[in-house]
Amino acid sequence: MTNFNSIDRPSLPPGNYGFPWIGETFNFFRDPDFARKRHQQYGAIFKTRLLGKPTIFVKGVTANQFILSNENRYFAVSWPPSTTALLGDLSLALQTGEIHQNRRKLLAQAFMPRALAGYIETMETITQRYLDRWSQQVTFAWYPELRQYTFDVACKLLAGLDNGAETQLGHWFETWSQGLFSIPLALPWSRFGRAQQSRDRLVAELERLIQQRKQQGDPGADTLGLLIQATDENGQQLSIAELKDQILLLLFAGHETLTSALATFCLCLPQHPEVWQKLQVEQAQFAPAPLTLDSLKQMTYLDQVLREVMRFVPPVGGGFRTVLESCELEGYEIPQGWTVLYEINSTHQDGSLYPQPDRFDPDRFSPEAIAAQSIDRQKYGYVPFGSGIRECLGKEFARLEMKIFAVHLLRGYEWQLLPDQDLTLITVPTPHPRDGLKVKFAPIAA
Repeated sequence: MTNFNSIDRPSLPPGNYGFPWIGETFNFFRDPDFARKRHQQYGAIFKTRLLGKPTIFVKGVTANQFILSNENRYFAVSWPPSTTALLGDLSLALQTGEIHQNRRKLLAQAFMPRALAGYIETMETITQRYLDRWSQQVTFAWYPELRQYTFDVACKLLAGLDNGAETQLGHWFETWSQGLFSIPLALPWSRFGRAQQSRDRLVAELERLIQQRKQQGDPGADTLGLLIQATDENGQQLSIAELKDQILLLLFAGHETLTSALATFCLCLPQHPEVWQKLQVEQAQFAPAPLTLDSLKQMTYLDQVLREVMRFVPPVGGGFRTVLESCELEGYEIPQGWTVLYEINSTHQDGSLYPQPDRFDPDRFSPEAIAAQSIDRQKYGYVPFGSGIRECLGKEFARLEMKIFAVHLLRGYEWQLLPDQDLTLITVPTPHPRDGLKVKFAPIAA
């Protein structure tokens, strides 16, 4: 429904705009239960104001389908100002229309099955190196270690860099990541200001790597090499400016959200020993055969567990869209120029979709359970990677790394959660235990 007149115009969603301009921005960033509390008060759709813009929160299959299937018609991708500034204007995450489709095709080459199969050996090597390191440490905070692990994998496979987490690039990247979802105050001491400084250093280093590859005459077989050689539909190569933004985005996408999912996996297994035992029984059927895309695909219970991990604690809480044209959703007006936030977390916690949503239950994703669901429910009721034309490009890369990590962990190691730690989740930039997930780690006794 569009082009409303004063007679047939539907009402705006219920809600509270909060303070002038700033609205409820501070509560949104600080309170992990921000949306849940307001849904309890107002229902499935509510309005507020974030960062100066009136914003509508929506959740559920119907809302997700409407938002995600009307990209470029009623909605266009948008991000908070801090994210937009730090990702860069030429990032795929900010591109729209034909240029987005074109660039997506180029970057997709790095995540085709043939490319993924070539990543397995490197992922296994880096995984085993970290497992050996953790065995020697015995007790440690796992989340910071997992961040280093996923960054090392991303740096090696995407940019050809060894031990990226230990380099200056790794330190700059951490500071940059911390500012992605922050109040955009460009002051030297603010989180956003420090992130801006780190971005300048990151892109300068990426430009040095790109120029080095070009001068060598051999662009390399990793993703950076692929993009240096790639040409668009007009036969034009990507500019150095765009290469920098695209590689920076891929490093973030291949690191930040994946770390959150791995941390949730490592947190949930000790809390659910029956799930852990079933995973080990399944692994006994496959070990010690080498890992391949095919053998990993056959680990059906592991797949169920990892799906539930990302339902239980989605690495991304939702996605922002700008309203291009006024429309109607479930009886409410969605005005042109406003922002809409489709909620992944609230959808995954919807009791009508997932009975007892606070319970960790991989059987929700058994073949029988999936077969009983409608296509729309499957596509829009479970959206850890988004859906539609902006579905996460690196989805299969992330799933591959999660599976390889889990297999090596399950086959050779055990861990316990240390007592007297705070396991509540900090949600920015992605969900992770407040005290860093402290564990006691050891090889499984022979």
